[in-house]
Amino acid sequence: MIKMDELRKKNQVELQQVLDDLAKERFSLRIKRGSGLNPKPHLFRENKISIARVKTVLKEMNNGK
Repeated sequence: MIKMDELRKKNQVELQQVLDDLAKERFSLRIKRGSGLNPKPHLFRENKISIARVKTVLKEMNNGK
């Protein structure tokens, strides 16, 4: 999982790239689950939390914090 301190050190472009990577990872996890392979269930939760953290930092940047 990505820590908030690490995310706050990045700029907006880097955060958008991280968000895109996490979205691709989420998609691949869903495809693996749908095809019969069972990826580790905790990876879904970690991915979801990481996406939320990145979105939170992006929102903070947009609001001027």
